[in-house]
Amino acid sequence: MKIFFQHKYLLLIAIWMVGTSLMGGLATEIGPWYFSLKQPDWKPPDWAFGVIWTIIFVLSAIAWMIAFNSNPSSSQKNKIITLFFLNGFLNVLWSVFYFRMHHPDWSLIEACFLWGSVLEIILVMWPIRKLAALLMVPYLLWVTIAMRLNWETMVLNPGAY
Repeated sequence: MKIFFQHKYLLLIAIWMVGTSLMGGLATEIGPWYFSLKQPDWKPPDWAFGVIWTIIFVLSAIAWMIAFNSNPSSSQKNKIITLFFLNGFLNVLWSVFYFRMHHPDWSLIEACFLWGSVLEIILVMWPIRKLAALLMVPYLLWVTIAMRLNWETMVLNPGAY
């Protein structure tokens, strides 16, 4: 029974991870507008973003599986599923606002909700399994860094949006 349980949720987790990654990637249009922006000196190189997001999604998927294999209540499971899919939506929406619509101002406001969704996942996972919650901390830190980068890009480019 436990093996079936793991496979059942592994598919759901894979759908979240691959779906969010693909939709976010498709929403990320790096073109003339993006390249015309002045960027802070400390901004990571563009190639690093894919590596960072891959690590974050893998850690998130592992955290989700650990939490689900730690016997959470049905209510906790439902909340985790809901939060991860909300998080995926917010993750993609940020890319749409920033890269497709060229609105770093909107994406910065939206990023506050994305940050909150990651924090809520951590808070829900903490009583279930601390390791699962801790595996989500890099995601929270990365969104914090991304928000700072978003803000500084806006400051360096008044009128570019």
